[in-house]
Amino acid sequence: MKNNPRAAGLILASASPRRVSLLAQIGVTPADIVPADIDETRLKGELPRDLARRLAESKARAVAPAHAGHYVLAADTVVACGRRIFEKPADEGEARRFLSFFSGRRHRVIGGIALVCPDGASVSRIVETTVQFRRLDRAEVDHYIASGEWRGKAGGYGIQGFAESYVKFISGSYSNVVGLSLYDTMQILKGNGFFNGKD
Repeated sequence: MKNNPRAAGLILASASPRRVSLLAQIGVTPADIVPADIDETRLKGELPRDLARRLAESKARAVAPAHAGHYVLAADTVVACGRRIFEKPADEGEARRFLSFFSGRRHRVIGGIALVCPDGASVSRIVETTVQFRRLDRAEVDHYIASGEWRGKAGGYGIQGFAESYVKFISGSYSNVVGLSLYDTMQILKGNGFFNGKD
C-alpha cells in the first residue's frame, strides 16, 4: 500500500465527526459523507453484538443504492454490560445514571463495521473492547455531566475526552471505543481492494 491513498470511491454512511477524524489518521478522506436514515430501535431480545452488526449493515445498505460504483462504509457503536445496552442518554439524569453504573465496573464497547463494495458484495465485522472505569465519586460525575461531553455518545461518555482519566483498564482496540477500529477498518478496506491502484 502506498502512503496517503486517495479515497475518491469511499462514501462514509455516518454523520460522526469522530469517524471522519479516525479515517484521516490512516490517510482516508471520504469522497462524501451521507448519514443513513434508518430506524435504530433495538429488536426484542436482540443481543448487543447482533444489534451492532445489524445497524452497521443496515446503514451501509441504505446508502449504497444511491452510490453505485463506490465503496460505502458504515459503523455503529453499542455499549453494553451483559445483555444490558446503554444507548445515547436522553438527558443529564440518564447520563448520570450511566456513569454511576460504570463506576468501578467493566463494560463492553462493541463496534459494528460494514462495507458495501462497488460490485455490490458486502462484508461486516464485530470488534469488542473491554473498558473498566475506576470508582467515581459524585463530584467527578457532576464534573463530567457539566462538561457536556456525554451528549450524543453511546454509553454517555467519550473516551477521547475527559473521561479517559476515568479509565483504569482497557483491553482491545482504543479507536473502537472512540468510534471505529482503525485496525479492522484497514483490514476490511485492503481485503476488498479499496487501495488497489491508489496513488
